[in-house]
Amino acid sequence: MRAQSVRFVALVLLSAGFSLSAGGPKTFAGEGDPAVMQADHQFVQAVAKADAAALGKMLDADFSWTDAEGKTLMTGEVVRALPKDALGDESDAEVSERTYGQIGAVNAGRGKVHILRLWVQRAGGWRLLVYHEVKQLEQPSTSAGSGVKECENPCKMVPFQPANEAEAAIIASWQALETGVTAHDAEAWAPHIADEFVQISSNSDHVISKAGRMETLNKQKTSGVGSAPAPLVSAKMFDFGDAVIMTCLHQPYSGKPIHVSRLWIKREGKWIMSISYQTTIQAAAAK
Repeated sequence: MRAQSVRFVALVLLSAGFSLSAGGPKTFAGEGDPAVMQADHQFVQAVAKADAAALGKMLDADFSWTDAEGKTLMTGEVVRALPKDALGDESDAEVSERTYGQIGAVNAGRGKVHILRLWVQRAGGWRLLVYHEVKQLEQPSTSAGSGVKECENPCKMVPFQPANEAEAAIIASWQALETGVTAHDAEAWAPHIADEFVQISSNSDHVISKAGRMETLNKQKTSGVGSAPAPLVSAKMFDFGDAVIMTCLHQPYSGKPIHVSRLWIKREGKWIMSISYQTTIQAAAAK
């Protein structure tokens, strides 16, 4: 596996319980790629200036922009009518960046608003593939789980045909972790999740770490509440060697559909999830 690099800033580190001390976990080697942060800074400036011409040069052909209401726009739509950035001025935002080979993941947040920007390395340089906003709940959710105890989709089948061995392995890993979720089995779920895992959802009031998710599963096991995950409606995967971006549409058993952006990485020969951003789609029709 190619060497991976990482740059930490407070938001994800503190949320996930990471330490910068010498005795802390050393999941990666090296420093983050300065070119990713330079490209990201230029993107933020271009958005602030509504510079469509500059943005057009930074966006990948498969780029998508999902706003805090769950509306998703593609490259041409964004360039023609630039959406408003949910954070606005990011000078006081908390920012983290991790570079996984050919994918650079930038997280920016302030209060309950978070943005994920996934950069991919193309022949012409770094291009932005995914922009995903999440506005979290102001108060804790009153829902303890889906209430459903049986999981067919995605645990046993999904409406997605893998294009290669890597995608098939990712689907298998995902099905295994969701089976663990349904069974409230934190030990079965954990091997499919990166130590630096972060989940940010518009249905939660806080950033969820690996340890935090395991704690929730253990509580659900005690309560016996059904927690089968929302079925998958559709998915796309974008392969970049040992890192794969997965964008999905899910339909919960009740409520509105959810747009999800996930980042999968291959570590020690296994595909594991490192990031999950989830935004409920407020519009009547999902795009």
